Amino acid sequence: MLGKSSGRRSTLALPVRAAIDHATAMRLAAVAYDRFADALEGLEADDWSRPTDCPGWDVRQLACHTIGMAAMATSPVETARQQWRAGRRARATGVDPLTALTAVQVDERADWSPSRVVEEARRVGPRAVRGRRRTPGVLRRRRLPQVQHVDGVAEHWTIGFLNDVILTRDPWMHRMDVVAATGGDPVLTRDHDGVLVADVVAEWAARHGAAYRLTLTGPAGGSWSHGEGGQVIELDAVDFCRVLSGRGDGDGLLAVGVPF
Repeated sequence: MLGKSSGRRSTLALPVRAAIDHATAMRLAAVAYDRFADALEGLEADDWSRPTDCPGWDVRQLACHTIGMAAMATSPVETARQQWRAGRRARATGVDPLTALTAVQVDERADWSPSRVVEEARRVGPRAVRGRRRTPGVLRRRRLPQVQHVDGVAEHWTIGFLNDVILTRDPWMHRMDVVAATGGDPVLTRDHDGVLVADVVAEWAARHGAAYRLTLTGPAGGSWSHGEGGQVIELDAVDFCRVLSGRGDGDGLLAVGVPF
């Protein structure tokens, strides 16, 4: 889910590559999966049916997608299996490949109880990290064959950007979705969430290439700036990421989307 285009053009080098080194990325991934499972484990019975900011998904369905996406990262065989099923669904229904993939992930777990969802979230996270950690550098440097669309503009990503960045942003943002749907405050620390947010800020700044002064509040926040006379922005760090992901409206530079 991406933000609306501001009309500015990216200064981001293409294909898009991970700015975080592989070892750090895998450390962040392990914590992201753990904290997602923690968030699910703390839910009350009626929380699972609450609607989320992801259209058509309640909390349980969102969790099933997140588990399915993590499962896809566990092995090339599982990746191929899910892509094959998604391809069949896309051809049959006319939806785009990503929509078909997420629908498959949710549908395959349609009969899971909340307790099984929590159990599988705990189980799949470490396996996903192992699978992603083993992705060799020569493969991570290659370009994904599929064209990606960010703010309505086609671009290419490296496999490493998907493996090391996007697949961690997914459980991180969906943890925020769970918290937003059920109330309470997310667990946030500077050495985890702060690193993820800083990476989002750097990519956002490269995507718009304009002068700005940004202050993000909360444990994951910080201050960044570039140039003179640009837009001045101050808001909560999680809210900033949610706006850039398309989960809220943003004006000016906040309309520049970042993929999650």
